[in-house]
Amino acid sequence: MRKVILYIAMSLDGYISDKEGKVDWLTGQDPTNQEAGSYPEFIETIDTVVMGFTTYHQVVTELSPNEWPYEGKKCYVLTRKELSQREEVEFINCALEDFIIDLKKQEGKDIWICGGASIAGQLIKEDLIDRYHITVIPTLLGSGVRLFDTIHDEMKLQLISTQSFNGMTDLVYERRK
Repeated sequence: MRKVILYIAMSLDGYISDKEGKVDWLTGQDPTNQEAGSYPEFIETIDTVVMGFTTYHQVVTELSPNEWPYEGKKCYVLTRKELSQREEVEFINCALEDFIIDLKKQEGKDIWICGGASIAGQLIKEDLIDRYHITVIPTLLGSGVRLFDTIHDEMKLQLISTQSFNGMTDLVYERRK
C-alpha cells in the first residue's frame, strides 16, 4: 500500500514559515551551497502531491511563479475557494481524511503531504501520516507558523534515518508498530 509522507522543512524551533508566512530562510548554513540534499531522491518515490491553498498560492506566486515544480505528478489542492481548474492541479473540497484514505487505496507511488500546517495537523490527528521526513533548518525564527501546533495527543515514532547536508538535518521517522 502507498505511504503518506509528510516531507517538510522547519526551523530549529519548529516553524514552517515566519510570522509573515515567508520561507526565504529555508537555506543551510552556507546560502551559496547548491547541494540538493534529499529532495531529488525523495521526489522520485512519489507520484502524488497534496497541499492546501496557502502552500499552493505560495508556490505559484513566490517560490516558482514561472514553472510548475511538480511536473508529471498528480497534484491536489485542498481548498474551499471556488477556483478555475488548472491543467497541473485538481482543486478539491472534500473531507481530507476520506480523500487520503481513498488515495492510499489507489495504485501508485507514495503520496507527499507538501503543506501546510493545517493539513499536516489534521492528518497527524487522524494517524494518517506513515512517514515523517523533516528537514531541520539551522535557523531560530521565534515566531511564525508552527508545524506541530495542533498536536495534543502523544504519538510514538521510531527513527528510520538521519542525514546532514549544509548544516541542515533530515530526520525520518515512522509510527511505531
